[in-house]
Amino acid sequence: MSYVTWQEPANPYAVDDPAEYIAALTDLHRGLDRQGPGDAAFSHQLLQHLPGLPPKPRIADLGCGSGAGALLLAKHYQCNVVAVDSSAVFIQELVLRAQQAGLEAWVTPIQADMGKLDWPEASVDLLWSEGAAYNLGFESALRGWRPLLAEAGIAVVSELSWFTEAVPEAAIAYWQQAYPTMGSEAENINRAVRAGFTVLSTQRLPSEAWWRNYYDPLRKRMQQLEGTPALQEVIRETEAEMALFENFSDCYGYTFYVLSARS
Repeated sequence: MSYVTWQEPANPYAVDDPAEYIAALTDLHRGLDRQGPGDAAFSHQLLQHLPGLPPKPRIADLGCGSGAGALLLAKHYQCNVVAVDSSAVFIQELVLRAQQAGLEAWVTPIQADMGKLDWPEASVDLLWSEGAAYNLGFESALRGWRPLLAEAGIAVVSELSWFTEAVPEAAIAYWQQAYPTMGSEAENINRAVRAGFTVLSTQRLPSEAWWRNYYDPLRKRMQQLEGTPALQEVIRETEAEMALFENFSDCYGYTFYVLSARS
């Protein structure tokens, strides 16, 4: 799965069957433009300032969801994007969205485990991944993906990050359960360096993008659904996540790490 909501429940005893829980998460996010926070204008600005890429880079979007990033990349560069996600549902949605946008010739959807890619070394010029690295652990993901990058390749990877050392206890308690290895921006920069990258820049996704592009559409979707106990549990957890972010968005959020494979 792709984004911060795609995690095991904070209380693993709340549902009897993890597969049922994942199915409920998928159902909740089905048909949405995004499966996690993001913003097209923000991403476009990042792309405008990436250094040293060829005019038609070899691009991979890992943990692509239903394709918000992959479609933006294909349109921006007018070339092929290999888009990988473990969810068959979201890969199918990506195929349809690419067709509707007239971009199907430039998007190659692959249902696969982004942590077990058997691609040749140095076969990617631009690696893009929004909110998905946490599934493997941020540093582990970067270590695994580093060999895929060409010598002058660039990785743009967003990761949930603490923005301050003065984090309220309520936020700490929540994320220690939901994402115990969540780090500060300084910690994540060190993790990227240890994984073999040079950190070119960091950019924080504005908090309003969470609401406008993700939480508000998700809330509307929640109001339309009735379902299994697993779905109701997913909805309760999502509401708790929204309430936490509403109170503490100055303390944490997504940081985009722009990384160079060149040492």
